[in-house]
Amino acid sequence: MTALSGAGIAPTYLKYDVRRVLRNRRAMIFTIAMPALLYLVFGATQKHSEMVGSGNVAFYVLIGMAVYGAILAASSNAASVSIEQQAGWTRTLMMTPLKPSGYVSTKVALALTMSALPVLVLTVVGAISGAKASIGVWIACLLIGWLGSSVFAALGLALGSVLKADGAMQALGGVLALLAFAGNVFVPLSGTMLRIAEFTPMFGVVSLARYPLDNGVTIDGTGISVWVMVANAVFWAATFATAAAFFYSRSSNRQ
Repeated sequence: MTALSGAGIAPTYLKYDVRRVLRNRRAMIFTIAMPALLYLVFGATQKHSEMVGSGNVAFYVLIGMAVYGAILAASSNAASVSIEQQAGWTRTLMMTPLKPSGYVSTKVALALTMSALPVLVLTVVGAISGAKASIGVWIACLLIGWLGSSVFAALGLALGSVLKADGAMQALGGVLALLAFAGNVFVPLSGTMLRIAEFTPMFGVVSLARYPLDNGVTIDGTGISVWVMVANAVFWAATFATAAAFFYSRSSNRQ
């Protein structure tokens, strides 16, 4: 393999990975169609006159589903490391100049590339179905949500390095659904549940994505400091990235 960069993103490997993912039509349909369907059920059916911050409730729901869709795509693509390990591919990579940190960086780049797809689909579906906010808010919210999904690419990579192929994908789906419910992504939380949610992994990303819309004020009027959102996102990003690099390096050395 040529054009490998030791600790940074490997362009050749990234191009190969993107082509591989695009050929997996079943996974593509699942990660793109599911968030859009959830939005149509829970967001598009809302009264368009009900407002949240500078937009309507439908757009508020759309942001949550876009973040979930981006995270689902990012983490599931990163978790494909489990398949590569079974095929002996990661052992081959260990004999190239590509370091574990470079492998992690390339997987995160792949995750960001693929996670843009559900966000783009939801943008079109939301615009057609009545989600409303200013163009600037649309761009800011969806861009933050998309970039924030990279936090969970590292989670997928960590799980993929620890578990077998089938186990990694099954565990990931369940973990992400639970984190979405606990992190104020699917259902608006309040009171004690909201305070507990502040410590969960998805809370920081989805709250930052919604900040241009609601300025940190939840549907029930509770204010959330932007520093709490940032601290949450940074903490979990560092935690997942460290775990991903460690478990990938350990699993590759054992092959």
